[in-house]
Amino acid sequence: MSVFRPFRFISKIEIEACALDVWLQMAKSKNELQLPLDASLIAEFLELDLVWDTIPDDELGTIAARILPLEKLIEINENIPQLRGGFGESTIAHEIGHWVLHIDTVEVERYIRLKQKGVDVQVKPFLCRSEDNLAGIEWQAQYFAGCLLMPQHILTELKRGKDLTKWPQLYQIAEELGVTISNLTTRLQDLGWIYLDSNTRKIQLIKTAPYM
Repeated sequence: MSVFRPFRFISKIEIEACALDVWLQMAKSKNELQLPLDASLIAEFLELDLVWDTIPDDELGTIAARILPLEKLIEINENIPQLRGGFGESTIAHEIGHWVLHIDTVEVERYIRLKQKGVDVQVKPFLCRSEDNLAGIEWQAQYFAGCLLMPQHILTELKRGKDLTKWPQLYQIAEELGVTISNLTTRLQDLGWIYLDSNTRKIQLIKTAPYM
């Protein structure tokens, strides 16, 4: 049995809308969200448990995180130090992205009901490997994470009176959001607000590009 949705192309604007839906639902429930946003609270809002634990390698190598759908549990590999800190928030948001975009939660609830009635339902865990390979569903989940932790309307407010070409001011925004500077510059480039030269590390402002 599987609760995983078949892979499909999802546009940036659709992913952004899905992330904003979660943000707005949580904001409505909590009245006001505090920055930096605690991604574990979002998992809790979605009724997902979250644990840091040792996840053994399998035949394909290291597993960064996994989701146990019927347990509604996200496990993150505590043996990968780079998943901590600012990357930790991104990692949790990344797994939430998989839950929202790639797991059929209606089917999850149906299988849970079957299991409660004694039916031996077996569902494989959803495995998430290195984020270095951001292709397909991994790219979609990572883009969702950026949208969730750095919503466009929040970034619009935070950038007022700031020069996005100045690194100290970008670090200030990143600190307010609780994300890494890499997460922030990637998000700003995705929005079409800046261009970062990877060789010189110089930044220039550009016009907002349309979503694809």
